[in-house]
Amino acid sequence: MNSLGERLFKLRRDKKLSQEEVADKLNVTRQTISKWETDQSMPDFDKVVPLCELYGITPDELFIELKGKEKTKTNEFVIDLEEEKLKISKKAKGIATSVVLYFLGVVWIMISIPVMNMNPVVASAIFLLICGVSTGIIIYVCIKYKKIKTHKEVENDKLRNQISNVVAIIVTIIYLIISFKTMAWHITWIIWVIFGLFEEILKLIFMLRGYKDEK
Repeated sequence: MNSLGERLFKLRRDKKLSQEEVADKLNVTRQTISKWETDQSMPDFDKVVPLCELYGITPDELFIELKGKEKTKTNEFVIDLEEEKLKISKKAKGIATSVVLYFLGVVWIMISIPVMNMNPVVASAIFLLICGVSTGIIIYVCIKYKKIKTHKEVENDKLRNQISNVVAIIVTIIYLIISFKTMAWHITWIIWVIFGLFEEILKLIFMLRGYKDEK
């Protein structure tokens, strides 16, 4: 068997599944399955493992019968898949760390001045330092472990952005109401810190969701 497409076609036929049935189980279109089986495209990273589970084989078994250049190409594809999973894991850990630091920063600013009687300037400087480190971690992991997004991930990003925009509008309204009512502008700005925490938690949830789908 000389191509991945032929291998996929045989596996589907052996399982007595139609292209529509496979497409439905993998949440893709029938045309996508057809392109895989005719070597017009290869399965996305996040579809290889579910595809193998559907056919009752391992990724190694899927590629083991391929020969020559095609075998080398698909073996590299498996390695890239593992590297991609590792990148997602590291990126999730980095964002999780930054979220924890943001929480610590909020706790610090809440207790350093009223409880510990620390100089407000010093307390604020430490708080900004914590926020800066947290933001730096997020920027670093997002750049270093950037990945090519699949169609599903693009859709997830759109959903996350929509949620974030709605929450931003709500937070703005709450911020203005509380600030004008209390005139405590020097305190109410912390609402935006909380919103920033929400943003990072939302990113982490969607990232872990995508990582779980790839397993």
